[in-house]
Amino acid sequence: MSNKRRLIVVAIAFLLLVSAFLGGCSSSSKQTSNSSEQTSEKKQLAVGIVLPTKDEPRWIQDETRFQDALKNTPYSAEILFSQGDPAKEKANVETLLSKGIKVLILCPHDANAAAASAEAAKKAGVKVISYDRLILNTDAVDYYVTFDSVQVGKEQGQYLVDHATGKGNPLYLYAGALSDNNSFLFFQGAWEVLQPKIADGTFVIANSDKAVALKDKKDLTRDEMASIIGQITTNWDFNTAKNLAQANLAKAPKNLKGNVFILAPNDGTARSIADTFKADPDIKSYVITGQDAEKPSIQYIIDGKQSMTVFKDVRILVKDAINAALTYLDGKTPEATKTYNNGVKDVPSKPSPVQVVDKNNVKQVLIDSGYYQESDFTWPK
Repeated sequence: MSNKRRLIVVAIAFLLLVSAFLGGCSSSSKQTSNSSEQTSEKKQLAVGIVLPTKDEPRWIQDETRFQDALKNTPYSAEILFSQGDPAKEKANVETLLSKGIKVLILCPHDANAAAASAEAAKKAGVKVISYDRLILNTDAVDYYVTFDSVQVGKEQGQYLVDHATGKGNPLYLYAGALSDNNSFLFFQGAWEVLQPKIADGTFVIANSDKAVALKDKKDLTRDEMASIIGQITTNWDFNTAKNLAQANLAKAPKNLKGNVFILAPNDGTARSIADTFKADPDIKSYVITGQDAEKPSIQYIIDGKQSMTVFKDVRILVKDAINAALTYLDGKTPEATKTYNNGVKDVPSKPSPVQVVDKNNVKQVLIDSGYYQESDFTWPK
């Protein structure tokens, strides 16, 4: 064979080898792609989650953690936000039901209005988990995932009591929304602790004549709480909280200013209220509560602008909600240690623990646990 012909044969053989190699890679790539598609297809949309709003850091945190919690399960979830609108909330639930979900995790904006959504889910054979806030006046709620909301209020009230000395300390009361059952539970817990100290003169209520009229009664009915909350509601809105605080201070005589104590229901409203009180020249100092351990409020605590927050580890609550959902998907019933009456039935629950955070333990509780990074905040030098 001539050298020329030998070179041609070698070249053809080389091209055939390359072609075979590329074909194999293409086949492998196809197999990988098909495998990936099959893995994706195996992830069944089984859980629908409806949260109140994207406008508060708390719910954005929940969204991220819900997504993370389902990563190593055979199920996926779709998360929708209602933006404080009961009609949108209902539409969100209907959208999820149309997609064939098996479990609905719903944090209601309006606890009563959400009953219709829960009932639609029950009619579709879907298990309903009321998340963080209890859906009221329906038997369609299967389980309630919550922190111990009464204990949250007790911790807030106790913090104010522990930092008060003498008699006649001005006490400003603020609460969440009347439409949110948690507002009543938080206030109930706080009132149980504060009332004896109001009755003995340690505190003087500065901004609610309804509360003053009931100052000698430790156990309030829901209607009595509603009458007080109606006067002091922030509606969980920062601007409403600010405007209410401004109106309260504008009416308050100087003897109800000076060194004051403030029951604020959550971190967002606490920051608005704190800024308002700080701007009043007749306020010498304030002790103010909060809850949720939001990043901006942790910075406020570090800076001395907010006194405390009640830390509710959202990682635990999300985990509890997903575990309950997975239990239902396995055809079983989640563990319950307590029930909450929603006006129609006693809803089973297993409340998650809460913890007080202030400047003395903020690093230990929130940084050392990995909940936040130390670099997320500016620390005093």
